[in-house]
Amino acid sequence: MLLRLAIDAHSCRCRFGPAALRTKAPVSSQSRPRAWHHVAPQATAKGQAMALVNYERDGEIVTLMLNRPEKLNAFSDELVGALGDALHRFDTDDQAHIAILCGNGRAFSSGADVHQRQLRSREEFLKLGGPQGRGTHSADLLTKSVNWKPVIAAAHGYVLGLSVGIVLECDLIVAEEGTRFQVTETSRGLGAGKYWALMHYRGGGAFTMEAALTGRFFTAEEAFRANLINRVATKGKYLDVARELAGEVLKNPPLSVRSTVRMRRWYMDRLGREVMFQAAPEKLYLSEDFQEAARAFAEKRKPGKFKGR
Repeated sequence: MLLRLAIDAHSCRCRFGPAALRTKAPVSSQSRPRAWHHVAPQATAKGQAMALVNYERDGEIVTLMLNRPEKLNAFSDELVGALGDALHRFDTDDQAHIAILCGNGRAFSSGADVHQRQLRSREEFLKLGGPQGRGTHSADLLTKSVNWKPVIAAAHGYVLGLSVGIVLECDLIVAEEGTRFQVTETSRGLGAGKYWALMHYRGGGAFTMEAALTGRFFTAEEAFRANLINRVATKGKYLDVARELAGEVLKNPPLSVRSTVRMRRWYMDRLGREVMFQAAPEKLYLSEDFQEAARAFAEKRKPGKFKGR
């Protein structure tokens, strides 16, 4: 039975328990024991600490697991911050050369935490310049790097809204068959310009505009045919496929790989900021349509007729 070390964030005592994730041993050029570490704990109903991001290194491969399964890994300000901390740790870990980003539970992520990020008061939106909290822009997650190590997104279940952007910003993408993607910003009244740009950048062509304008669900298989992702894995094998892909990358000189990653991310960052600069004056997060769409989602009802204002 696989064992992992869990750290009790309150008492600092160590205890052993069954591993939450059982997979085949990942491809790695070196063999080292796994060690799970928790990043940015959050309080639970019982007063215990639960990590928002789990950090595991096996040889040269790091696995970063979003760990908010009860909310389908919805991105709160705290989760964005915890993921940023985990990525920084990976970036500065001399023994780690590639990371896999995945989600615990039934989904990679359901997107932004609507109750926190999209139901703020008008005054808060004006102070923050948008739904995100101060210093918790998801667009900065993969561009605030020093060593430019590659990151593979390993998606399953659902990839919605904000998490579509995070996945597209990763260097390589693996998705389990049947994974459902959706650009929810369209139906929420926020506009999908950034997502259109990221999908177009990956070569999505005509499919990109359809996904951005309709806001419909699309599957991993559709994304693969549109050149948006690199691999489609069979059920339950998406992490195995991601590790195999990581192993292929690890065969190459690390500095050569990082040079390519740095160039790609520079272009990606420039593209994202150009889109944000163009969209910023619209301030769609202050529109009546956005407010109605966010309230309707929180209240689990269909939104009323949109007014275009």
